[in-house]
Amino acid sequence: MHRFYVPPAQCRSESLTLPEREALHALNVLRLRARERVVVLDGVGGEYLCEVIEAGGRSVTLKVVQKNMIAPLPCQVTLLQAIPKGRTMDLIVQKATELGVHRIVPVLSERVVTHLDDDSAQGKTGKWEATAIEAIKQCGSAWLPAVEAPATPQAFLARGEKFDLPLIASLQPGAQHPRRHFDAFLEERKRLPQSVCLWIGPEGDFTPSETNTVRASGALPITLGPVVLRSETAAVYGLSVINYELQAPRSLS
Repeated sequence: MHRFYVPPAQCRSESLTLPEREALHALNVLRLRARERVVVLDGVGGEYLCEVIEAGGRSVTLKVVQKNMIAPLPCQVTLLQAIPKGRTMDLIVQKATELGVHRIVPVLSERVVTHLDDDSAQGKTGKWEATAIEAIKQCGSAWLPAVEAPATPQAFLARGEKFDLPLIASLQPGAQHPRRHFDAFLEERKRLPQSVCLWIGPEGDFTPSETNTVRASGALPITLGPVVLRSETAAVYGLSVINYELQAPRSLS
């Protein structure tokens, strides 16, 4: 069944109208017709089973047949991702969305090749948001991650945000397997973390100064294995490990 995205502010009645971009795709690519059933996602937990009432011209009107509210994941995961060169960030946003992240913060580290002014940063952010929308439509997630404007590590840390379990992927000696930090948290708090952040550096890792700054804020260094991974591989690997640790059966006694 085809899935579409409609912003939550436009999902408040029993009749929905697809945004123009979604409508054109539905009409010109999917050849949607009246009486077909589709799913609409609003990105904030709403999943709407709809029937096509009218499809033609440049618009598609839907009737809501059934509405389901999907609960958010019990842990909010924030990915702090150094922006890689080229279009690799698109892939990272796509895969991070599929892996259920709550938020993606593109990071402008010292070794980032891409340099963005305000206008280009806004354009990139909009493009990454569109990538996340396409990803929830593909995987069926009812929750759309927030994609923030790029920020330096120092600018993000200056906000003073707190996480139950802040992690940083590191190539430096002393980094531990993520499970050790999850086990230590569980032993101390008698529960799993409700918020996790994961810092992923660029090719060659964060500079020592940046790593020390992030670690000084409380982030715990983790290893992603014995080989050096590309930035996009590190993001997928790290988020997959976090998902596994959060979802694996555990004894809380």
